[in-house]
Amino acid sequence: MINKLICGDNLEVLRKIPKESIDLIYIDPPFFTNKQYEVVWGDEAETRSFEDRWEGGVEHFISWLKPRVQAMHDVLKPTGSFYLHCDWHANAHIRIMLDKIFGKENFQNEIIWHYTAGARGKNRWARKHDNIYFYTKSGKWTFNWEAIAEPFTSGMTKWRYTKGGQKEKSMPIGRVPDDVFNIQIINTMAKERVGYPTQKPEALLERIIRASSNPGDVVADFFCGCGTTVAVAQKLKRKWIGVDISPTAIKIMERRLEKWLNTIKGRDYVCEGIPTTIEDVRKLKPFEFQNWVIIDKLECRANKKKVNDKGLDGYCAGGTFQHPEAVGIQVKQSDKVGRNVVDNFETAIRRAGWRKGIIVAFSFTKDAHEEVARIKNKGELDIKLVTVKELLK
Repeated sequence: MINKLICGDNLEVLRKIPKESIDLIYIDPPFFTNKQYEVVWGDEAETRSFEDRWEGGVEHFISWLKPRVQAMHDVLKPTGSFYLHCDWHANAHIRIMLDKIFGKENFQNEIIWHYTAGARGKNRWARKHDNIYFYTKSGKWTFNWEAIAEPFTSGMTKWRYTKGGQKEKSMPIGRVPDDVFNIQIINTMAKERVGYPTQKPEALLERIIRASSNPGDVVADFFCGCGTTVAVAQKLKRKWIGVDISPTAIKIMERRLEKWLNTIKGRDYVCEGIPTTIEDVRKLKPFEFQNWVIIDKLECRANKKKVNDKGLDGYCAGGTFQHPEAVGIQVKQSDKVGRNVVDNFETAIRRAGWRKGIIVAFSFTKDAHEEVARIKNKGELDIKLVTVKELLK
């Protein structure tokens, strides 16, 4: 099996994966928080937005999640293990759903991931843990307790009796960790930090992967986000599949993997599903389309404000078009963008104090091209109209 990064809806991807072919699945799906996250990647040169909003309530959320988990159950080996990461927002509903899919008899643990960092309110107990449900597909599964054993406390002596009945000191590996994981969240200065607001620490995934898989086993994450699961699986010499619907997330995972792989050997994975045609790009959600244009193709910065951005979706001072000074960017996920858009963008550029700008769309009207030429002839502003077709080239 070849390691794979796959961009796409995980439900569609799961239908193409052979049944009972995966040893371990860990997922960290949206938490039903009703929040919109502004995600600043790495050096703050990149921003993407993703939504965790479910207008139909928790039942709508579960109805969306259930067929995906059912499909994961189908591709899990009979000896496989499944971990689902959630929190208090929907954990009770998720537990009931998992019991129905995996069977109550295959529930193994509710792991409590405890941490201490973050804000603390003064009107209730501080919420300082997440829930991770551990299920197996059958009564036989992998659990390498020696690989995750915790050392005994200092000064603790263990004794054993030999076959001859002699008492002697033993040197045990340690004890099996309990179902409360005291692992801190990623601090702002951590080397592994990529700027993803819900990024999980590598130590958390390392404990799960070491315990529930062996070298060479296949580990999968179908809500891969910033790629912690695949990065840890790579380091622990497991095979892996990482799936995310966001092209921007896939690009970040590639960078994260390349940084690790460059220290040991060349690339040993493939990347599938990244938009390569106009039809692919049309299917992107608005924020993902915007980020595909600004971050992936123009190699510039997305505006942190997704609303009230004053007509500027992004900006750059360099990048693909090699402009020597700041350049404003506006993105339109539509065809036949007209003169009115150019006029409004001209106002936004002037307000920002810049002299150059780029508008990206699927196509532009004749009036839009004429307006751009008129503005340029005045010698004040230089606006370029760029089509998606040109970006794909």
